Amino acid sequence: MIVAFLANIGGGAIKAMAGFGSFWRFVGATAAFLPSSAVHWRDWQRLMPQFLRVGVRSVPVMLITGLFVGLVLAAQAVAQLRAAGLEERMGVLVNLSLVSELGPVLAGVMLAGRVGGALTAELGTMNVTEQLDALRAMGANPIRYLVVPRFVACLLLAPVLTLYCDIAGAFGGWFVAVIIEGVPSEPYAFYTADAIERWDLFSGLAKSVVFGGSIALISCYKGFHCRAGAEGVGRACTSAFVTSFIVVLITDFFILRALQDIYKAMWGFKPLL
Repeated sequence: MIVAFLANIGGGAIKAMAGFGSFWRFVGATAAFLPSSAVHWRDWQRLMPQFLRVGVRSVPVMLITGLFVGLVLAAQAVAQLRAAGLEERMGVLVNLSLVSELGPVLAGVMLAGRVGGALTAELGTMNVTEQLDALRAMGANPIRYLVVPRFVACLLLAPVLTLYCDIAGAFGGWFVAVIIEGVPSEPYAFYTADAIERWDLFSGLAKSVVFGGSIALISCYKGFHCRAGAEGVGRACTSAFVTSFIVVLITDFFILRALQDIYKAMWGFKPLL
């Protein structure tokens, strides 16, 4: 029993390391095709439909999510800040949280759920029905024709979708603070504009670029390597979403720490209120 237990552990570790190496080979192959794809018109023609699927059709989800997150943040913050006499600065807390932290993470999670699942299901179905093998038989590389356009679309449009989420959340926070709770509009806007810097906007958009690229690569990889049958495609979709969600949270922490260290080295400490 001990030998079998150790063998299972070793087999699982070897399988995990093999999958890790296979994923980075997949990433390297995708990156190798990016320069050549940028200068060919046919590659741009394949990119345009992905802009529609990834970007345009995701805007309503981002707007609704950002709006209600802004409403909830403002509703939770107003009582505590009013007790401390800081209700006029509520926009600082709400909008700064959205721009630098919640906005990119929410956009990443929504992108993983809506776009990542669709990418995995689409490519997984093509893998199961041997369409990927057909492309290889015709001398076409599936990574260049299928993965690169989806990766570029997610990479470029993730910051745009994050901006939509931030704007909707800022409107939701303003609505609760000014319209519902009666916070004066001019101090609310003044303190918000004074506290939020270009660095905060840059840090949020930089995170969204990393999240978008990671989600696209993970989803496409899971679709390319799913098991046969409808059950295999379904498991690949679930695995892609869970993995993307975990990667978004992990990378958010490390990017946040790196950006905080860079900011402190360049400008020093910045008070919140």
